Amino acid sequence: MNRRNAYLITAALALFSVSPALAAPAVDHNREFQACLTLAEKRPAEALESAQTWLNRGGGDHARLCQALALFHKGDFTTAGARLEELAPVLGKDDPKAGASILGRAGWAWLRAGDNVRAERAYSRALALQPDDVDLLIDRAIARAETERFWDAVADLDAALAKDPRRPEAYLYRAAAHKALANDRQAMADIDRALELRPGDPDALLLRANIKAQAGNLPGAREDWSQIVRNTPNSAAAKTAQANLDRSAKAPAPAAKGDAKGAAAPAKP
Repeated sequence: MNRRNAYLITAALALFSVSPALAAPAVDHNREFQACLTLAEKRPAEALESAQTWLNRGGGDHARLCQALALFHKGDFTTAGARLEELAPVLGKDDPKAGASILGRAGWAWLRAGDNVRAERAYSRALALQPDDVDLLIDRAIARAETERFWDAVADLDAALAKDPRRPEAYLYRAAAHKALANDRQAMADIDRALELRPGDPDALLLRANIKAQAGNLPGAREDWSQIVRNTPNSAAAKTAQANLDRSAKAPAPAAKGDAKGAAAPAKP
């Protein structure tokens, strides 16, 4: 499943500014910070150099934060996760929302690094600061599902949907967890709800097709796979759907590709 909208730190970070103690007449630290964030996403190697120059001019922990984000976008997820966790209590000391935002990105870094245990730990620390944050609940559910703690993932998604019942990705992650728990009826109900909110979603159709195929409804599965290929031919789901269609043409009851865990794997921000 595509994690369409990973927890974005930039909007949250924009809510807090550089401390006046960092201010120096020759440097506009707020402007440096925003420029560095933008550069970190587009050209992370340059952002690392820029952040180091800014750090030498008094950028302090905000310059270090930009370095950590540049490392994330550069693909050094382990180093980024560790640095973000170190910075969260410092920069979030007087702003729980900022601290939770930084820990949320640390969790995503650990997920990308393949360390799901540290990812869950970071998300739990973030939720201790912002317990009603729906994005953090969804992201922790992903970390829990990656370690096959599906009931714990369902609990997080239940909480997220109780707070915001119009989150199609939450229904889809919960459907994948229920499929892994062999609760296909609940999985199908969640898929139906996800498709009501996001009609034609290829990941939802792929998961539904796989459930149909495993239940012996191959014509129904083929219909969903064909719809994915027809409507979203360039998607990752379409590649899997086409492979399943090819396999189903050779055997009357093929094993569906893309299990629940694979379908629920997060995408990068």
